[in-house]
Amino acid sequence: MPELTFWIVAVLAVFIVALSKSGLVGSLGLVAVPMLSLVMPARDAAGMMLPLLLVMDAIAIWTYRKEADWRILRIMLPGAMVGTLVGWALWTVVSDAMVLLFVGIITLVFILDALLPLRKKLEGLPPSRGWGTFWGGFAGFTSFISHTGGPPFQIYVLPQRLSPVVYSGTTAFFFAIVNTAKLVPYLFLGQLNVSNLTHAAILAPLAVVGVLVGVWLVRRISVKRFYQLTYWLVFLLALKLIYDGVLGVFFAGPAA
Repeated sequence: MPELTFWIVAVLAVFIVALSKSGLVGSLGLVAVPMLSLVMPARDAAGMMLPLLLVMDAIAIWTYRKEADWRILRIMLPGAMVGTLVGWALWTVVSDAMVLLFVGIITLVFILDALLPLRKKLEGLPPSRGWGTFWGGFAGFTSFISHTGGPPFQIYVLPQRLSPVVYSGTTAFFFAIVNTAKLVPYLFLGQLNVSNLTHAAILAPLAVVGVLVGVWLVRRISVKRFYQLTYWLVFLLALKLIYDGVLGVFFAGPAA
């Protein structure tokens, strides 16, 4: 791809992800690898994004350092660490398209249930440890493969109806820990090469600006509007993930 096209797509992808890292419409963070795969191999896109995600995570956890719900984190993080190891083990077996399709289907079912709803809600109950461990593991796995851990994380956390600031803090700490755990595996897989690190360094200032803009917006949006916006954006992204996954799994041409 022409160099200008690459930088246009990269700047847009990084800024969108930075907004999501602030907790504002956090589901948008999963668009990075699909967008960047238009101008570079998907695996390289994942490698380039990891250092940028860590920069964004550092800003987010400092901003929300007193806001996280550690009860939820204690439930989800052990599963996430297992999911990260599974993602590492299956890196060469599971394709990006398979992950996108699976995440998209699960997310769509979750959103339809939340918006319709399809079952009776059990409001006010504490989060289930087993359920949280499962979705934490799923989030760790999909995050490792293609940085698409947002929807599995949201399936468990959104129904808790946290305030926007606490939701943002919980999200920030969860993915900061998960992304840090991905550093060593990514290094061994060759994803943190000179080219990826150089591109990440150039884009880092934009990542900082995007997070700060998102933090400013999160503290000024109403709870009702926050959840309405988040649910509908996740719904649209689920359709996009399914579309991309179906194309990749069933209609991709033979390997060169």
